Amino acid sequence: MPIMTQTPVAGACQRIAPGVLRLTAPNPSAMTGPGTNTYLVGEEATVVIDPGVADTAHVEAIITHAPGPISAILVTHKHPDHTGGAAALSARTGAPVHGDATPLAGPHDPDFMLDAPLAHGAVIAAGAMQLEAVHTPGHTPDHLCFLLREQGLLFAGDAVMAGVTVVIIPPDGDMRTYFQTLDQLRALALAAIAPGHGRVLANPMAEIDHIIEHRRQRETQVLALLQEEPASVAELAARIYPEVPKALHGMAQAQLTAHLLKLKAESRVRRDVEQRWSLRQYM
Repeated sequence: MPIMTQTPVAGACQRIAPGVLRLTAPNPSAMTGPGTNTYLVGEEATVVIDPGVADTAHVEAIITHAPGPISAILVTHKHPDHTGGAAALSARTGAPVHGDATPLAGPHDPDFMLDAPLAHGAVIAAGAMQLEAVHTPGHTPDHLCFLLREQGLLFAGDAVMAGVTVVIIPPDGDMRTYFQTLDQLRALALAAIAPGHGRVLANPMAEIDHIIEHRRQRETQVLALLQEEPASVAELAARIYPEVPKALHGMAQAQLTAHLLKLKAESRVRRDVEQRWSLRQYM
């Protein structure tokens, strides 16, 4: 299967695989890379995955470039950079909006509405092609990926991203669950990953293994610092991320909190009443 791994360009329509087009929304940033990727799957009928931000020109481009009538709109999760265009696209095309119905406690699109929920294993037809919903919590509890089984192509939303570390921020982000999701993705027969941000990943197992190793190294780093002395999240972040700009300190601390909560659930660390973390001592 020919897979195109060129860098996404906001506003450009790029064919990444047979029957699959990519449009990139105009929301580039340090967290989103070139912008949020919208995928158009199928030719006789087209399924849209992640309609992106609420941008009139982007919605119009989706309609213009769809090879066939848009039959369904799928969202990987309810963050606004993935769902913002859903209502306008549905109103213009009459296509129903599908995703996981699990509510989010943290930042989300308050105006987003599903027409019908999707369960793990649900199959959505895109003309002659079929997409399977795969529940992949961790980044958020409602996160879905969509597997195009004919090509082994996984539309990964924010479960895996190219060139950007997936942010796991409690309460919606759960690091322990994210590790389980990565193991689940490793077990799939994948030829490539089409992420919500960045280029197509043509070596999916190596990418997933790299993420797992990076997360394990971060945990090792946290445990080594706590071996020296108890510390607050802010103190740990200052030592682990000394190069991070002040504007991103909150994000860095939230990411470390996700690691610490995972380690706490595994009875490896504990938190005292003053919100300082230490290694759990066994008697």
